Amino acid sequence: MTLLLMHPDHPGYEAARRVWNGMVDRRPRVIARCSSEADVVAAVRLARDLDLEIGVRCGGHNAAGFAVPEDGLMLDLGGLAGVRVDPERRRAWVGGGALLGALDIASQAHGLATTAGNVSHTGVGGLTLGGGMGWLARQHGLACDNVESYRVVTADGEVVVARRDEHPDLFWALRGGGGNFGVVTEFEFRLHPVGTRALAAEFTFDPSADVMRRWRDLSRLAPREATFDASFKNGDSLTLGFVWVGDPERGKLLLPAMADLGAARSSTVTELSYVELQTRDDSVQRHDVRRYSAGHYLPELTDAAIDAFLAVDGDLRPNVGLQAYGGAIADVPDEDAAFSFRGTEFEYGAGMSWTDPAEDADRMAAARRTAARLARTPRACTSTRWPTRARRACAGRTRRRSWRG
Repeated sequence: MTLLLMHPDHPGYEAARRVWNGMVDRRPRVIARCSSEADVVAAVRLARDLDLEIGVRCGGHNAAGFAVPEDGLMLDLGGLAGVRVDPERRRAWVGGGALLGALDIASQAHGLATTAGNVSHTGVGGLTLGGGMGWLARQHGLACDNVESYRVVTADGEVVVARRDEHPDLFWALRGGGGNFGVVTEFEFRLHPVGTRALAAEFTFDPSADVMRRWRDLSRLAPREATFDASFKNGDSLTLGFVWVGDPERGKLLLPAMADLGAARSSTVTELSYVELQTRDDSVQRHDVRRYSAGHYLPELTDAAIDAFLAVDGDLRPNVGLQAYGGAIADVPDEDAAFSFRGTEFEYGAGMSWTDPAEDADRMAAARRTAARLARTPRACTSTRWPTRARRACAGRTRRRSWRG
């Protein structure tokens, strides 16, 4: 066993407690850096003995910083970061502390991939346990829809394997229910033969509800290889486009319709590898920046929602964005997994990033105000459903919260 325990006087403690969102400044009583499943078992049992809250760190990307419990035990899975791929069976076994980039690189060596998020230094565990949206989701479902099995250390310090026919309630809950059901030390993913190429198209317009409505209507007709996305930055730059994973020549067939949306200020069409696609936002989403965001799942991008998306209020203007759902995401019945919102048409987010702590209150208020404006439109979806089955899966397994980020 190689469990490393760091207390506040340990020379590596300050760096170890830092996570992606620079606003998170909590101090665990102890940080347990694990390199094996046995280490995880020992850390969970230590937390029970000391009656400490547990937070689980994978990549540390959770914006709320759930991985860092104040005066609790922070369980760092960075030492369980291995990825093993079987290209014949199209399976990947991924350690609970692995980052998305490691999964992408290992699977793309064989022209395979599974749904993962859009920033390579995000943790596989935190993303997957929350559902897991990415550029492949419309083709192959969310990240959680592609998990065959989970190895889990329960709150009792026992190790179980959860799959559809073994511990089925726990398997159901881990598919989008978050990290409150135990510590996942290994995920088994299905992989898909997606090739290695992608296409990204971006058309920038003057703000126009009419143009955006035509873009929305085009999205509803798009093949599953295309994920439409939009951003409205600084209240004056509207970018509409799509990402295509697969043969770029097929993706280019959508370009004439994009050009017909209206008179664009500029347009960019980029052919790139899938790995390049997955890393292109890494620097924008770098660590050590203060961040806040608010968002919604929209069952329908209505005309009223588009008007609210383009509205400008005040001097502080959050960047707002949309990413299309549908396709294979909606193929999965709501009752099949803890992740709800299968009928989502677009996911909406309003976010801000900054460096000066003195700006915290104003920046957060601006993001909330912007998101609330859209929530007031008809057909806005803002609440999470927790059916009885989730409570049943949790019963007896989680006697203290175990957050993952």
